Amino acid sequence: MTKLSVNVNKLATIRNSRGKNNPDVLKTVLDIIAYGAEGITVHPRPDGRHIRKEDVYQIHKNIHVEFNIEGYPDRNFLDLIKEVKPT
Repeated sequence: MTKLSVNVNKLATIRNSRGKNNPDVLKTVLDIIAYGAEGITVHPRPDGRHIRKEDVYQIHKNIHVEFNIEGYPDRNFLDLIKEVKPT
């Protein structure tokens, strides 16, 4: 059972509002895991204002802890889930 899964949506919101890659979401995710988190949670939205689809792929490819994806179950979301197969 995962004791702590950190939702990183707000990090992506800050990054997106700045228009660059600051903070670097993947680097911060890896830091969070290094600090002891046993899971990462994301909630990609169709409008991309938080975590983007590209972030989901990048995070999934680089972590080996529980990966939780929350979201509205439209066709695009369900296709993403089928492809990524989160924990």
